[in-house]
Amino acid sequence: MMAPEATGSARRGTGQPPAPARAIGTLVLLAALALLVFASFATLPLQWSAFATPEAASTTWEFLGGFAPPNLAPAFLAKCGWATLETLAMSLLGTALAVAGGMLLALPASGRFGRALRALARAMQNVLRSIPELVWASLLLVAAGLGPFAGTLALGLHTTGVLGRLFADALENAAPLPEQTLRTNGAGQVAAFLYATLPQTLPQMLSYTLYRWENNIRAAAILGVVGAGGLGQMLKYHLSLFQTQSAATVVIAMLVLVASVDAISFATRRALTR
Repeated sequence: MMAPEATGSARRGTGQPPAPARAIGTLVLLAALALLVFASFATLPLQWSAFATPEAASTTWEFLGGFAPPNLAPAFLAKCGWATLETLAMSLLGTALAVAGGMLLALPASGRFGRALRALARAMQNVLRSIPELVWASLLLVAAGLGPFAGTLALGLHTTGVLGRLFADALENAAPLPEQTLRTNGAGQVAAFLYATLPQTLPQMLSYTLYRWENNIRAAAILGVVGAGGLGQMLKYHLSLFQTQSAATVVIAMLVLVASVDAISFATRRALTR
């Protein structure tokens, strides 16, 4: 029989650490998730055969052919350009409001003001981010009326919950020693936070903010479906009248806007991480 020391030496010789023990709860959770996926496929009426028929392909091709060529009339392009700027402004202002609100919720949610305020702030974050932007916009349209104002508020409320949770987690995971050192040397609580903890988490917070701005661009383009202005409202209008060539121009404007924002966000993140 090989001695324990010899066994350890053999494992070190192969360069592979011993396999970690698998918890029973982890295996049960994985099995439950696999069962849930299988049940989802089994219970949903997915008609794959009808989707793959020649008639479906012909109908789809005929429908897509109606979008060409896009409407390139100067007056309509100017209208699309204004709607693009409106969508961009909605996403920017909604994200800016969410950054301010998210930071206000992140401070108590990170446990800086006691457990009671932490639980309350976390609950508010859960409520804000669990309601989708479309639902927020539908509710706010009653109070604010049709237009981009309701869409901007909807983006701000939903994103406040998302960024507030992400900011709170970043603050909780920051190393506490730098702030404690400044407090020990006589710095105030606010000064210690601004000079020690915030610089640690600021790059991560900026990355989260840029990512959510990208998402809000797409959401702002969709919010027009419920009357919140921008490109989405134009798309709904022209599709409802079966003006597919004009709708194709709106879709192209959406793609250009999203691609531009993605490029700006990527370049900004690269500059921040250098």
